[in-house]
Amino acid sequence: MPAHPASATETDERVARTRNRLVLEQARAVGLLGAAKNTRLSGRVPSELIEAAKRRAHVTSDTELLELALSRLALEDDFGTRLLGRKGSIPADLDLGI
Repeated sequence: MPAHPASATETDERVARTRNRLVLEQARAVGLLGAAKNTRLSGRVPSELIEAAKRRAHVTSDTELLELALSRLALEDDFGTRLLGRKGSIPADLDLGI
């Protein structure tokens, strides 16, 4: 029996879960996540924001959402800033072969 193609929702969820796993693995690899959960974070935010973020990330718990969001922020690269910082660094007379 042929397998049915994944729906867009199933594909989005699979991609999100893979991305989440990779982010958390990278955070563990650099020592940001470990066995000890020794800090409590508290704040007041709109419930709609939390629920929308959970849906987008395909997570169910507040802790899972916080770990993922903080890991993404802590691991974020500075590619955009570095790219903009290079503006004007290529000589105007360089032949790009375009």
